Amino acid sequence: MALSKKLGWQTHTTRAALTGLRKAGFEISATKSEDGKPTRYRIAAEPENMQQNSSSAEVAHAG
Repeated sequence: MALSKKLGWQTHTTRAALTGLRKAGFEISATKSEDGKPTRYRIAAEPENMQQNSSSAEVAHAG
């Protein structure tokens, strides 16, 4: 797993982190390449409750 190498993590740790993000409500998309390149993972969306909290935090820090 290229992500594991990049982060210096073991593959089971990387998979657990992705699973944890999914369980927390993040939408993770995986795109498999046909030419033998590694699968690309992307956070496609964050949980709705996090979007509300981050907006509130941005307003609070704006002043």
